[in-house]
Amino acid sequence: MRKAAFFDVDGTLTTGNVWRCIMDYFKDHGERRLTNAFYWAYHTPSYLLFKLGLISQSRFRHGWALHLPWFFRGYSLAQADRVWDGVLAEYLPPLWRVDARAILDQHRAAGDFIVLVSAGPTPLVERIAGELGAHLGIGSDMVLRDGRYTGASGGVCQGAQKAEFARARLQAEGIAVDFAASAAYADSSADVELLDLVGRPVALHADEHLRPIAEARGWELIA
Repeated sequence: MRKAAFFDVDGTLTTGNVWRCIMDYFKDHGERRLTNAFYWAYHTPSYLLFKLGLISQSRFRHGWALHLPWFFRGYSLAQADRVWDGVLAEYLPPLWRVDARAILDQHRAAGDFIVLVSAGPTPLVERIAGELGAHLGIGSDMVLRDGRYTGASGGVCQGAQKAEFARARLQAEGIAVDFAASAAYADSSADVELLDLVGRPVALHADEHLRPIAEARGWELIA
């Protein structure tokens, strides 16, 4: 069995959000303006409810990830590839956390199996994994029909689903992981289940919601 290191992406490996990078790409390239306006209008109420403490961070984030495929409705794989490549090349470089990438590099040098687990679209998470030298990228799927995206979600890798998606993907790939000997790094309370998956949970750049949980459970805190 292999020892693994699981990394959340948004807020953990980056200082910003992948979904925001995608939206900025569309805005800067003059695409999907109506979709952008509707997306913000639809989700702003849930943001306010989250800020008021009326819904959880995981529930708030789930909706944003669930509807991100709206932006790709009707896009071919080639059209979507242009977006993924553009986001990786133009929008993510200023957001990388140097210390988090150094931790990932240390795990890779130690021979650990590196897995990125994110609510971001799977094709983009896989590209990010390749960029960082991770072995596997697990994200949220988008439905394809006749070679084009329908605008529907094929499953959101968010909250408790992160741990489920990770287990399922590793099993499908035939990769046996010693979870008790493995580590996980994340920054938000939406990632508690992912951190619970391993023997060494690390709250990396923990936000105000995860920090008290990490302290109460005796988890390692970095930055």
